[in-house]
Amino acid sequence: MKKTIIIVTSILIVLFIAGSAYFWYVIRRSVTHTAMSQESACEAAVGYWNRVAARCEEINRGKDRPFDQLIPSLRSISSSTDGFTETAQLRIGLRLPLEYSLDDVEDELTLIAGDGVVELIRGDPAYKAEKNTPLVRAFLSAIRGSEGKPAFVLKTGTADMNTVAPVWNCPTVAYGPGDSTLDHTLDEHILVSEYKKSIQIFSDVIWTLTDANETL
Repeated sequence: MKKTIIIVTSILIVLFIAGSAYFWYVIRRSVTHTAMSQESACEAAVGYWNRVAARCEEINRGKDRPFDQLIPSLRSISSSTDGFTETAQLRIGLRLPLEYSLDDVEDELTLIAGDGVVELIRGDPAYKAEKNTPLVRAFLSAIRGSEGKPAFVLKTGTADMNTVAPVWNCPTVAYGPGDSTLDHTLDEHILVSEYKKSIQIFSDVIWTLTDANETL
């Protein structure tokens, strides 16, 4: 039996996970008197972020579904000076659709960087799993067997499937209890009843696959 990946992430069966990429943007300027009209490093950094947001808006025009869009977020901003040079630094995150690789995004950001420096921190491309596999069929059966109504979902969040599925090249889904809109929030929680039901569903899936001796 080949490897199979099951990632716990939401109550639905997740077949698509958006990619993600994080970049540093660093810009430096010589220190000048505030009465001068020269652009500061901080002002240059704000201008760059505005260009990133505008470029993503342009790319996303006509794309109504979030998982088809290139979605930017400003994660942090900091500045410092040694008395001669001032430095501003941004940490920018992006959610990636299937059509954009990490190289594509880095090229887009570098093209509008001016004299600033763009550096990839880390990232994973988007991944979309096959819908008609023994693994998916086993989940559909198990969910229905627990009186649930299975549904497929495409998510703009990320999961381990982005990293391991392309390497292992095997059937993949993401599934689990809870409300994924609460992920990484102070109100993140799951109901015990949903947790128990998910255990039964996982058990049924494993038994289905092993009893049928499915070749995945």
